[in-house]
Amino acid sequence: MKILIIGKSGQLANELLVEKPQNYEVLTVGRNDIDITDFKALDSIVAEYQPTVIINSAAYTAVDKAESDIEAAYAINHIAVENLAKIAKKYSAKLVHVSTDFVFNGENTIPYKVDDITSPTSVYGASKRAGELAIIDNSPEHSSIIRTSWLYSTFGNNFVKTMLKLMEDKEELGIVNDQVGAPTSAKGLATFIWALLEQPKADLIYHWCDSGSTSWHGFALAIQEEGLKRGLLTKKIPIKGIPSSSYPTPAKRPKYSVLDCTSSQEIQASLAWQEQLERCLTAYPK
Repeated sequence: MKILIIGKSGQLANELLVEKPQNYEVLTVGRNDIDITDFKALDSIVAEYQPTVIINSAAYTAVDKAESDIEAAYAINHIAVENLAKIAKKYSAKLVHVSTDFVFNGENTIPYKVDDITSPTSVYGASKRAGELAIIDNSPEHSSIIRTSWLYSTFGNNFVKTMLKLMEDKEELGIVNDQVGAPTSAKGLATFIWALLEQPKADLIYHWCDSGSTSWHGFALAIQEEGLKRGLLTKKIPIKGIPSSSYPTPAKRPKYSVLDCTSSQEIQASLAWQEQLERCLTAYPK
């Protein structure tokens, strides 16, 4: 099976390569190789490589910057995805697209199901939902959308790496404690994607995150505890829980964005977020 991965510099693309089954041939491309908002350029590379599956892990993820950089956010999260959907259909390739918990408004008190009504409250969330709709409108029979949340790994930029740096540099931290979600190991998501490709039939939308939930404050406390255990931190600092009102941001975040992963669990069981964090930090370079 030939796989084309879009977004090669990101943490998910790197984990996909690490976890790749031996019988798959993979080509990864990034922004320096191709402009995925250019339909002709994208069509050309797919025509040449003839992939069985296209995995889109590219996204505009600067949530706050997107509020003022609207055109760029929609170019990557909507127009490029529409291009991929049309091209996947043209060449009869399967498209696996990674979306986000930000397509929901965060007003739930129980995990969001795949068919719950979407109502994004930020430009980032709205642009990602526009990408989902582009797939639904253009290539639903050839595609699977995977919504995930709070993604992290040893690759790229993410909350875990930011926290480890701040914990070493600062004498104390204040972390938001009234936003609840599920941390997700990019390695776990990568193994789910590979397992999904082995299925004879796939759904249009899946949710995938690690099991359980926490606040950003709870996540930070766990990162510090595991970081100290593994010698990634040299000192313990106070980490205070603060309300999101004390840390205003341009983009509104969901208060609650835990995802119901029932259908995904039938394909692959997820691990508890605490266990995945331990595994990540065990492999973390010192």
